[in-house]
Amino acid sequence: MSSPFDFTAVDDMVHARTRLAVLTFLASVESADFKSIREATGATEGNLSIHLQKLEEAGFLDISKSFVGRRPNTRASITDAGREALVEHIDQLEAAFAKVRRALKKR
Repeated sequence: MSSPFDFTAVDDMVHARTRLAVLTFLASVESADFKSIREATGATEGNLSIHLQKLEEAGFLDISKSFVGRRPNTRASITDAGREALVEHIDQLEAAFAKVRRALKKR
């Protein structure tokens, strides 16, 4: 029996749980500060910092750093490439789930 889904086609940059949570959250807002992203994703500060950096390096996020008063402020927004990658990921999963659903209904 062949697999209903090619798991090698999944973009690990998007599929990793924290990165998927970040992209999904940022797709719903114009931009967000680090604290808001941390609260939305439940990630620790160190873990989130690493994932934000990876997403930025992949071209999926724009990160800006500034100061509000004397406090550092990191903001992130999803790029067009990030949106496209997220939509492609959703499309892949929806197609896989549809195939699995059809296979389950046949039984």
